Amino acid sequence: MPTIKKTAPSTSLTVPIRNLNAETVGEANLPEEIFGVPFRRHIVWEVVRAIRAREHAGTHKVKVRSEVSGSGKKPFKQKGTGRARQGGGRPPIHRHGGTVHGPVPRSYDLKVNVATKKAALRCVLSEKLRENQLFLVESLELPTHRTKDLAATMAKLGITGKALLLDRRENEKLAKAARNNPFLAVEDALGLDAYSALEAGAVILTEQALKTVTEVLG
Repeated sequence: MPTIKKTAPSTSLTVPIRNLNAETVGEANLPEEIFGVPFRRHIVWEVVRAIRAREHAGTHKVKVRSEVSGSGKKPFKQKGTGRARQGGGRPPIHRHGGTVHGPVPRSYDLKVNVATKKAALRCVLSEKLRENQLFLVESLELPTHRTKDLAATMAKLGITGKALLLDRRENEKLAKAARNNPFLAVEDALGLDAYSALEAGAVILTEQALKTVTEVLG
């Protein structure tokens, strides 16, 4: 799980809003109950653990003795041969026999209630704000869908390394421009979770995305 360096709480929850040319066009007052909560490591750990467990496909499967190919005929009579009794060629003690107590398809999902998921996301967003890793932009409507142009825009905004861009799902140019850049990830604001925000170095929200996140977590 990615680690977060603890920093002193910020006294102001006012964040500037910039355009794609890095010019300040306004400011936003963030609600303290969402972006000013203390970091509760155990809640974040519980949610991240559940998210990562859900990614485990659980499609592993071995064959038991009834599923492997081979005859079930008794190879020799029960008594009188001096050998250990055998009931067929598919028991686990034989080569190419079935497997006992092997893995079977199962779900690795862990149950975490909605309130805990929201609390973890509030913790991560608050810590990102304290670390000055939360950015607001007026819009992420790009003139082109070229990866190079988006990288240049990120450089203008002073964002280096990994970043999570939050906007609406219909922004196809943004999705196309970011999909070939291993350092950029694009998500719909409604799909934001604690693990995605925690894993990203910087979290960038549009004004519309901020409104969506605030409505969901408020």
